[in-house]
Amino acid sequence: MAGGWTRDGAVLDQINDTVVDGVLTARARIPNGPGRDACLECGDPIPEARRRAMPGAVTCVSCQSGRDARIVTVGINRRGSKDSQLR
Repeated sequence: MAGGWTRDGAVLDQINDTVVDGVLTARARIPNGPGRDACLECGDPIPEARRRAMPGAVTCVSCQSGRDARIVTVGINRRGSKDSQLR
């Protein structure tokens, strides 16, 4: 059921597009390429288990946790109401 001027299934399309955007964003953050033996930020050695689990890792777990905490997500407003655009 769609509301207002939208066609049937439009809400589901919005939900699917949001999920696809989230998956693509997460995939883009996965490291690739050659990794490092020492952390790029603090210089501590990166454990072998982390290098095997995350090929291409350039930071240790604690530095990566700090990087992940600073990630700012900017989404696309797919809702049609003006109230949602003002938030």
